[in-house]
Amino acid sequence: MKTIEVDEDLYRYIASHTQHIGESASDILRRMLKFTAGQSAPATAAPLAAGDTAQKTIQPVRAENRPQDRVRAVRELLLSDEYAEQKKAVNRFMMILSTLYRLDPSAFAEATASLQGRTRVYFAGDEQTLLQNGTHTKPKHVPGTPYWVITNTNTGRKRSMVEHIMVSMQFPQELAEKVCGTI
Repeated sequence: MKTIEVDEDLYRYIASHTQHIGESASDILRRMLKFTAGQSAPATAAPLAAGDTAQKTIQPVRAENRPQDRVRAVRELLLSDEYAEQKKAVNRFMMILSTLYRLDPSAFAEATASLQGRTRVYFAGDEQTLLQNGTHTKPKHVPGTPYWVITNTNTGRKRSMVEHIMVSMQFPQELAEKVCGTI
């Protein structure tokens, strides 16, 4: 396996296309590029030299940005077998956070930026920041995102965090309450 460096915005774009928890970046890219394992690269493709840039900027077309599609995506999560199989509140919490990020990474970033407790930071870009801002925080990486979240909070606090994020992302209040009720 090779390691490559990508810009933060490119990483977020790739991560936003996660379809299930635990999906690797390689799997996401294979799906996006319609590339199968063992397939050889086209003969005309040449690696970019240092300093070269691609001529076109590819902008994602995201149907999820329409309000009705975002609501449908959240409802589908709640009805999914994978969500129903989760026995722990923390696992449902993480699935919800992953889904909200995938639906609108920039709105998720804005919603989580202002979300913190009296003595704790709830979300950060790395585990160390959360460990420095509270004891016994049990930080976990939110799958498919560049975020870490503290998980050593009671279920009520997890619900409160999800509700804050969903309301900030302009989801209907009744949907936010329904989602929180499932945690």
